[in-house]
Amino acid sequence: MSATAVALLAEPPRREIGTRTDVRAACASDAAAIHALIIEHLAEGRLLPRDRDEIATHAHRFVLAISEGRVMACAELAPLSRDVAEVRSLVVHRNARGLGLGSELVSELVGLATTGGFEKVCAFTHAPSFFVRQDFSIVPHVWLPEKIVTDCHACPHFRHCGQYAVIRELRRTRRTHVPQVLLHG
Repeated sequence: MSATAVALLAEPPRREIGTRTDVRAACASDAAAIHALIIEHLAEGRLLPRDRDEIATHAHRFVLAISEGRVMACAELAPLSRDVAEVRSLVVHRNARGLGLGSELVSELVGLATTGGFEKVCAFTHAPSFFVRQDFSIVPHVWLPEKIVTDCHACPHFRHCGQYAVIRELRRTRRTHVPQVLLHG
């Protein structure tokens, strides 16, 4: 991944959602709040545990939905290869579900991945219908060897995790220069 892509991942724009919630990039000082949100939702059985130090190290890859100074949702865009990035640790606080925060964060990450030059965004999820509504497709796990090599092979739930692999192809916009002679000729 290029230095430009890393910089883009580190600085998504700050946007307001509704009247009191906005989306912003996380920083290392947000690690405790991200970790607490993840820990709070581990009991639901849909997340893998995350280490607070690892979150702090990769905080620049997270986007947050903040309401009244509190982290209400988080999601990470983790590069798996030069071409594939993964949505990880997508969590919406139970009091904020149904407000569109998860969709907003995924949209933000897809935009960052597109701008960063990735060709695909993937996720492993127990709720594939959420991602299908975000233009992802359910695919066999083997279609994402980057994920298997990076994470799955070391996971105690490997081969029986119950998660669905989803992927979204990113549309690159290419500008083509049409010589003036062809336009008038």
